[in-house]
Amino acid sequence: MSGAGEYQEMAESVPPVLKAITLTHVRYRRGDPLGLFLAWVSLIPVFISLGGFVSHFLFRRELQGICFAAGLLVSQFLNELIKHSVAQSRPAYCELLEACDSHGWPSSHSQYMFFFATYLSLLVMRRSPASRVMAAVTWPLAFLTMLSRVYLGYHTVAQVFAGAVVGLVFGALWYWIVNTMLVEYFPMIEESAIGRWLYIKDTSHIPDVLKFEYDNARAARKKVATD
Repeated sequence: MSGAGEYQEMAESVPPVLKAITLTHVRYRRGDPLGLFLAWVSLIPVFISLGGFVSHFLFRRELQGICFAAGLLVSQFLNELIKHSVAQSRPAYCELLEACDSHGWPSSHSQYMFFFATYLSLLVMRRSPASRVMAAVTWPLAFLTMLSRVYLGYHTVAQVFAGAVVGLVFGALWYWIVNTMLVEYFPMIEESAIGRWLYIKDTSHIPDVLKFEYDNARAARKKVATD
């Protein structure tokens, strides 16, 4: 028997010990433009987390945004807890996707997007029309994410709907917790030593933050010009 044949036989007899991090590992059928589009759609949670919330903390330091991000982390922890408790397998197609070593119910992508859409919609409900339009855009993206996970073979319809329901309910619950309980501590956090050092602030009480900052920036420029 050749060396290559021996290696192949040994590889088949030993269970795999290597596991991939599947954060951006999304497969689609070669030559399928819809599959390619939906593969990018399924990465929206990654873009939101790494691009949206990281940049938000670096440049905005908003307490409401920090609580929003914390809620998403708690939601994902809850998702993993439910998945391991239910231990429902992914569709049979997962063999080709190399995703069978993780459970499928509920879909974490769907849960993430519906938590995000729910919390953001509740947050901007009493803000400027532009903010409400921005929140409305997240709902089609959430449904597209559900579709992408089923179309690409990572989840069943029941699994993505379960994720959507958990995300929607927990998003509303987390919003209530933050804005009826935690919000009372926002002034104390703002005035704390670490809050002042990191420039952490809360502007959720301002109806139109963009206009508020625009007006203050113009006023500051005029003051500098006249000094």
